[in-house]
Amino acid sequence: MEEQPPTAQAPDEEPAAAREPAAPAAEPASARPSAAQAPAERLALSREMTAGKAGRVAAVVVLALLSTVTTLALPLIGGVFVAELEKGGGAVTSAALWMVAAGLAAAITGTLSGYLLSRLGIELVTKLRVRTMKHALGLPLKVARREGTGDLAARLTSDSSQIRGLTEVGPLQLPMAALQVVLTLVIMGFLDWMLLLMTVGSFLVAIVGVAFVIKAIRRRFEALQTGVGKLSDDFVATMEALTVVKANRAESRLVRGFSERAENLAGLEISAARLEAMVVPVMTLAQQVALVVVIMGGGVRYVAGDITLPNLVSFLLLLLQLAAPLVMAIQAAGAIQAGLVAKQRFESVFSLPYEQVDERAADGGPAPVPGAPAVVLDGVGFAYEEGRPVLDEVGFTVPRHGLTAIVGRSGAGKTTVLGLVERFMDLDAGRIAVFGRDLPDWPLPELRGRIAYVDQSFTLLRDTVRNNLLLGLDASVPDEVLLDALEQVGLRDEIAALPAGLDTRIGGDSDLSGGQRQRLALARVLLSDALLVLLDEPSSQLDSLNEGRLREVVDRLAEDRAVLVVAHRLSTVQHARHVILLDQGKVLAQGTHEALMSESEPYAELVRGQMLRPADPVRLG
Repeated sequence: MEEQPPTAQAPDEEPAAAREPAAPAAEPASARPSAAQAPAERLALSREMTAGKAGRVAAVVVLALLSTVTTLALPLIGGVFVAELEKGGGAVTSAALWMVAAGLAAAITGTLSGYLLSRLGIELVTKLRVRTMKHALGLPLKVARREGTGDLAARLTSDSSQIRGLTEVGPLQLPMAALQVVLTLVIMGFLDWMLLLMTVGSFLVAIVGVAFVIKAIRRRFEALQTGVGKLSDDFVATMEALTVVKANRAESRLVRGFSERAENLAGLEISAARLEAMVVPVMTLAQQVALVVVIMGGGVRYVAGDITLPNLVSFLLLLLQLAAPLVMAIQAAGAIQAGLVAKQRFESVFSLPYEQVDERAADGGPAPVPGAPAVVLDGVGFAYEEGRPVLDEVGFTVPRHGLTAIVGRSGAGKTTVLGLVERFMDLDAGRIAVFGRDLPDWPLPELRGRIAYVDQSFTLLRDTVRNNLLLGLDASVPDEVLLDALEQVGLRDEIAALPAGLDTRIGGDSDLSGGQRQRLALARVLLSDALLVLLDEPSSQLDSLNEGRLREVVDRLAEDRAVLVVAHRLSTVQHARHVILLDQGKVLAQGTHEALMSESEPYAELVRGQMLRPADPVRLG
């Protein structure tokens, strides 16, 4: 079975051991990050919060500072109020109004700073999601499969939520809470340093205990987020195989397995929640202990004349305010721990090799060499796993025009050849030239822009028929041109019958059959101006009538293009210009169908054994 470059599974693919190498091979040079790239990505992630938003960040900081200052001023104004009451002065009303004004100012500035900070966090998460999707789509196929679809998708959900918490509490809330705690303690020290020592002593034990709790929370978040990513990946893969699951009545068994893993994750979440739930009660208890101690000690010092009543009142009000920023700082530290784990997971994605295939050169890039063959393989060797070669010293030539077919048993390396030509993987040995230029000499956008590829799973996007047809085309195409391409593959009437015609979204209630999807993928090739067409078992799910249409389409393409097809049906091979027989990763024979039938017993055996199947005997109209 052959490796499927663009899809996870297909009728003719490599064994599992080949698809999941124990020791991944070196990444392609074109996709490998430079020495500075990964650190640069991490720095970029840290800069996202303030990039282009300096004004709003400054506004958030100023508002947060005003909120902190007015909050701290409130207890001091309360002390002034008590002093005016003691004197019986006429400034009591003024002091009361200042207290109200300070409270309103603290509330308004705190609300505004929190709102602006939340907006910045949302914008950052949006940027991270877009960047993650772009990077994931640019990953080499081997790397993307190794990471897993579900685990990559988890960056867009749970990890993004944790990052938002990190950005909202890390740069501002935690520093402001720490600043408020420090300023509160400084003011309390000026009011009475003995009472301050009593307060610090009451809180110190609780703070040390909470620090150990935060460390434990981080360990659980690391295990939790990794587990959620793996569970998502496995669940996505299972849903993609839902037809097989139902056919084998495996729902209950799979549900039991997923339930067990979900319960294990729930155990981690409950453990983390239990630890988080301890923080506020512990700090509240510390505050209550400190309050009792200060009331008793403050009463003694007031009677002894060591502290005035207004200062004692201000001290008590500050003590009552102290718990809030302490709890905020501790909760922020917990959120930061979870956010840092998520940040590491994002950085791990951004440090993965990335294929630079975003844009084609304005001048069209390097030109094909005039008169050169479409493809030349010379001594090509490749293995998914070290010591288990899939291709060994493979060499053949695909002419500039005409149909060339590759045949062989499952696992012979047929699909791998197509993947190497597309540079989905890189060679281990030998060379491949496309239109006279070695593969490394082609920028990926230019190489793939000259190749049209249809995989054996005829993969389509979960998008409209129109967008699937236009995939890879730079310009808009009139409907009549699209419909003409559908007509050539016998699909025009069937698409017209869909609820929204060309604008019908594929999937769900309007999904297409296997044969329809295959013909739609072929119609996309007709719209392409690619000089080289790679077809991987294009007739695998077509009936005889549509296979006849396919042969007509392929013949038309082969008139002025090179068509390289992995074939299983004799009807495809019989009218090929050149046939290549692969066996266990080697070229066993090549030539015309007639020549191979008389000169190659392995090829004749394939035909006799119906590995190359004739078309069904149905009369074509």
